[in-house]
Amino acid sequence: MSFPSGYLLRWRAQTWAQLIYAVRGVMTVHTPAGLWVIPPHQAMWVPAGNALRVEMGGRVSMRTLYLNARLRRPLPATCRVVQVSPLLRELMLQAVRLETLERARPTERHLMEVLLDQLAVLPRAPLDLPAPRDPRGVRAAELVRGAPGERLKLAELARRSDASPRTLERIFRSETGLAFGAWRQRARLLHALQLLAQGATVTSASMAIGYESLSAFVAAFRRVFGTTPGRYFHQATPVESGES
Repeated sequence: MSFPSGYLLRWRAQTWAQLIYAVRGVMTVHTPAGLWVIPPHQAMWVPAGNALRVEMGGRVSMRTLYLNARLRRPLPATCRVVQVSPLLRELMLQAVRLETLERARPTERHLMEVLLDQLAVLPRAPLDLPAPRDPRGVRAAELVRGAPGERLKLAELARRSDASPRTLERIFRSETGLAFGAWRQRARLLHALQLLAQGATVTSASMAIGYESLSAFVAAFRRVFGTTPGRYFHQATPVESGES
């Protein structure tokens, strides 16, 4: 499936697990547990039973594999983004070309077994933003994501969220696994990643999320994503042959 930039796709909870991959463009996937940003060199695993909302950053050409949740092997129980190796990419594209894989056909069964093996061992990417559940944490998260360029201090965010700074910090550590400062930085950088996918310059993306220094933005981006903003999308694998 192909979608224009800005398109919003909604999926109700399904009985099938999904592996979602964009050969072109960047997707932002929202679930009740948080959000994930997926560029073309990564894919998202979604277990059965998760409702999704997918935002398209730039023109997106998507490939989705649906896996029966009753497969007789352990599958990841939580949503995750995985790095897409050249091997996994080709396995996914071949599975899509075949449309339906049947265990009764040995070549198709072997293809699926290798694909599942790859999914189990590929490294996860730090592109998720876990969502707090406490209403005070939810409010603080909404404030940060709604205005990523504002440089509000923790005390002010806590006041607006009807919590003390210490309580807000405890909520984020216990419910997202991240200190509030780390959570806020990741939220801002993921927003910058969405802007870059839509064609923004590195400078404008940096300014949009409140960085006064371009070098500080580039350094923070490199710490989280492992490369500079200018090189990030060059990691993407080539577009599938024949893709328009």
